[in-house]
Amino acid sequence: MRILESVRLNDYRFTDSWFLPAPGRAVFDAVADLENYPRWWPDVRSVRRIDEDTAELVCRSSLPYGLVIRMCREEQNEATGRLQVRLEGDLDGLLAASVLRHPAGTTLEITQQVEATKPLLRKLAPVARPLFRVNHALMMRRGLSGLRARLAA
Repeated sequence: MRILESVRLNDYRFTDSWFLPAPGRAVFDAVADLENYPRWWPDVRSVRRIDEDTAELVCRSSLPYGLVIRMCREEQNEATGRLQVRLEGDLDGLLAASVLRHPAGTTLEITQQVEATKPLLRKLAPVARPLFRVNHALMMRRGLSGLRARLAA
């Protein structure tokens, strides 16, 4: 008997692995510095600091809609290379990152487990879910490119 795991239509899990030819400390500092994301990540349109641990980001990738996401820091440990934020707003869930140092540079492992809460995304998910995944992949590709350029400067 084959058991199929039910997948909630508005739940997404994304994993990305970015190699960066830069020291781990520089990668960690850049990723922890949310306020400067718009300088190197073109899909992050703005960041507004709410308090010491919380910021609101406005993101827009290739599809014609924006996302407003509040990120609240849950973990930031440079010694272990771990970062984790809780996401609220148009996406709810967790984003975790691990900075893994090695002689050739640094690998940044990113995991996102989110639920789309924006009404437009929920309404279109039955037909547009594959497009949303492609849109996310394009956004992450531009983020990697932007971070590489920032770290090389």
